[in-house]
Amino acid sequence: MNIFARILRRWYRSVPKDEFGRLLWGRYFRRLIFKLCLWFFGITIGLTLLYAFLPVPITPLMVQRCWEQSWDASRDVRLKHDWVSFQELSPHLQLAVVCSEDQEFLEHEGFDFEAIEKAYKYNKTHKRKKGASTISQQTAKNVFLWPSRSWLRKGFEVYFTFLIETVWSKERIMTVYLNSIEFGDGIYGAEAAAKHFFGKTAKQINRQEAALLASVLPNPLIFKVDNPSGDVRKKQSWILSQMRMWGGKIDYDDPNTPKKLDK
Repeated sequence: MNIFARILRRWYRSVPKDEFGRLLWGRYFRRLIFKLCLWFFGITIGLTLLYAFLPVPITPLMVQRCWEQSWDASRDVRLKHDWVSFQELSPHLQLAVVCSEDQEFLEHEGFDFEAIEKAYKYNKTHKRKKGASTISQQTAKNVFLWPSRSWLRKGFEVYFTFLIETVWSKERIMTVYLNSIEFGDGIYGAEAAAKHFFGKTAKQINRQEAALLASVLPNPLIFKVDNPSGDVRKKQSWILSQMRMWGGKIDYDDPNTPKKLDK
């Protein structure tokens, strides 16, 4: 109780007062908001700089999934996540997720405004909503934010997408994305997925396996790698055809986006 009283007195003394001893709450809250903003920008920019070099150990989605699994008797509590470097990620898988999720990945600076406009028009007339998130946006959401649909989270997503596009290279964004993305219940990242589903490393994944993994995104709890539905197989075939259009490779130094040939 004495400790609480001391803390309360110390806080009370920190509130600015005028010459008559009246509390200046407006000045106090302005200072508080300013300090909170400094802390927010300092922490978020610092984390972004650290993750430009260091592996991302865990994400908010991983924590949420573990919590959900612990309360669901039909699911095992499982968290498989093995970080690997960019060189250990199959080029086939890198191309497959670009073909599936974000074909303008090499060209844009975090946002595909054409896709956003198309999704907006589509969603106005359809009950089933269509997303337009780029790989950069998905990476920002997976690493820094909680999994939910709200304007607040979307606003933070824009901020973090801008940060990682400014600080990280496209190769780094792809590395973090493929090491953090969910491929199944409790299975995160290409290395864990490759070992779990194919009994091999992420570097050894072939074209067909890469296209199959990309086919279950962005909802691997509904679409299964180990029990692919007709829709998943159809998407896998489409991704393979797109990979052929790209010449079977992705070139980060000299972007080889097929649309460039039409411009």
